[in-house]
Amino acid sequence: MLGYTSLVALSSSSYSNAISAQPKLNMVTGSTSIYDVSTSGNIFPIDKLDLSKCSQGWGSPEADLSVDKTPLTINGVVYKSGFGTHAQSVLQINLNRSAVKFTSMVGIDDATKGQGAVIFEVVVDGKIAAKSPVMHGGDAAVPISVDLTNAKRMILIVRPAGDGINFDHADWADAQFELAPGATTTPQSATTPLEPARMIIPVTPAKPEIHGATITGATPHYRFRFLVPVSGKRPMTYFAKGLPPGLKLNMHTGIITGALPHDGKWNVKLIAKNALGTASEMFTIVGGSHKLALTPPMGWNSWNCWAGAVDQSKVADAAKEMVQTGLADYGYTYINIDDTWEAPRAPDGEIMANQKFPSMRALANKVHSYGLKLGIYSSPGPTTCAGYPASYLHELQDAQTYSKWGIDYLKYDWCSYTSVAKGTGLEYYWLPYAVMRGALNQVHRDILFSFCQYGMDDVWKWGAATGGNCWRDTGDIRDSWSSLSSIINAQIGLQKYNGPGHWNDPDMLVVGRVGWGDPHPTHLTPNEQLMHISMWSMFSAPLLIGCDMTKLDPFTLAILTNPEVLAINQDPLGKTAYLVSKTNNTEIWERPLADGTHAVALLNMGYSDKTISVSWKQLHLSGDLAVRDLWLHKNEGMHKRGISFKVPIHGVVLVKIGHFNANKA
Repeated sequence: MLGYTSLVALSSSSYSNAISAQPKLNMVTGSTSIYDVSTSGNIFPIDKLDLSKCSQGWGSPEADLSVDKTPLTINGVVYKSGFGTHAQSVLQINLNRSAVKFTSMVGIDDATKGQGAVIFEVVVDGKIAAKSPVMHGGDAAVPISVDLTNAKRMILIVRPAGDGINFDHADWADAQFELAPGATTTPQSATTPLEPARMIIPVTPAKPEIHGATITGATPHYRFRFLVPVSGKRPMTYFAKGLPPGLKLNMHTGIITGALPHDGKWNVKLIAKNALGTASEMFTIVGGSHKLALTPPMGWNSWNCWAGAVDQSKVADAAKEMVQTGLADYGYTYINIDDTWEAPRAPDGEIMANQKFPSMRALANKVHSYGLKLGIYSSPGPTTCAGYPASYLHELQDAQTYSKWGIDYLKYDWCSYTSVAKGTGLEYYWLPYAVMRGALNQVHRDILFSFCQYGMDDVWKWGAATGGNCWRDTGDIRDSWSSLSSIINAQIGLQKYNGPGHWNDPDMLVVGRVGWGDPHPTHLTPNEQLMHISMWSMFSAPLLIGCDMTKLDPFTLAILTNPEVLAINQDPLGKTAYLVSKTNNTEIWERPLADGTHAVALLNMGYSDKTISVSWKQLHLSGDLAVRDLWLHKNEGMHKRGISFKVPIHGVVLVKIGHFNANKA
């Protein structure tokens, strides 16, 4: 999790000044002390700000209360004012030289009963002005005092201290500003500056270009379906040389169907032609048991947009838009229904769809007619997270129903399993997924299996052996910087557990119009969205779009269809990025690629523009190497020792480095 090694500790002089400035004890009741800050005309308490603009990892910010809506209490001391939040937490404040001082007592709220670990930071005009030591539940509050003379902008940050965000209920107690003499304005809460996105929105070429994965796999004798992903002006004509026996290509739709005759590997030349030109690419088809997801799955899931408002027409619309917007031309394949589709079981126990989904079979046929695939959702417990019927004691029966309907993907969410089974350790967490894996093995259909259990018991260590094709390794994502940055740093050290057929899943995408039933434009800034797509590609993560597909804006469509970035995600080597360095709110990540080159991401996690440099020595490279900026579609020339780029706030530079023909990139 987050823990920035270069951040300076609170200086002894600042600590002494803060101690001398702390509020005086007014009253003692039993064992609990109560601080009451006296106010005057030049004091502006933090609870006067619009705290709803605070971004945090759980719950909502609360004025004069903890995040649990209880009195602000740190180590038995109750504070009358301030605000309660939860790591990862960021509150940005425009000062405009209105204040000369900020003071606060900080610590973990007693509601956690001694649990949690956080670090408090104050950033002023892009520089760290104060930082607490690691604060644990039960620790006495620490005073913070910061000089704000002539300051324009301040950011209050609470970071998890390396152990995730559970119980990180943080209090900024008695937080207040001393206003400048004669100040005519007061501090105002703000959001991250909307700097221009560091990208070029490309014009889709009219000539054919083949995109997506260069490899796919299937079980022999099972139904095979693959849509050749090609951008360019329609109509298009498709050809294939070297298809295995049993498969055929529709030359007008680009859909390959049939069944593989046996285990094996076939190298196929795919060709696409239109009136303006011809494109061709080599493509590998692998036949064998458990050969799905040889690259991370790409597609759409209903939850982050529609949640419980999903219905059959919305899913059908998503499939239609996947094709009409051109997303399918870049390899997006799966159309996945999340929770709330289920009805009570039939008398014989068969799972049924509710009135929102009149015919799952008809929906599957519609999705398949586009060359796409249909996914569904369930849980190993008796009910799903939303309280609908799930698969407990009906695993084989449900797998058979999914096969009959034509389902191609199963998201299996932990949810209510704890109501029917208690325990700890590997066997407890492994068993329900092993049971469903055994059921899926008994049906004659390839169904990609996605574990959704939030990383419990280090699922990345045993998910592949249990038959998972991907597994969630974090909690649910939200469209906030706190959520995005926490999830990125939760991936540190997990790269060795990724590979063809089995992938870490940091959750679905939150670009475009999202909202969990009430869609709104994502709260991520444009540069944060670039970081989101860049790092999910660096992590070999599943790319499951979570927005309203009927209202795709040009920017969202552009970041989802950058072929050079998607090629990183779909690289057949399947080696995931590892953290090279992390210092001064910057991070450098690298991953090797199948062609011998390397993808490198330079991340600015801070609140001011930064120049980030990386040397070939850091990357274990040497020589005169070509560099290409993948978001700007720009060759950066040859470099002998390393590279440097200016990276905007919460921005990313994603480059490809190595011996490649930059003229054809």
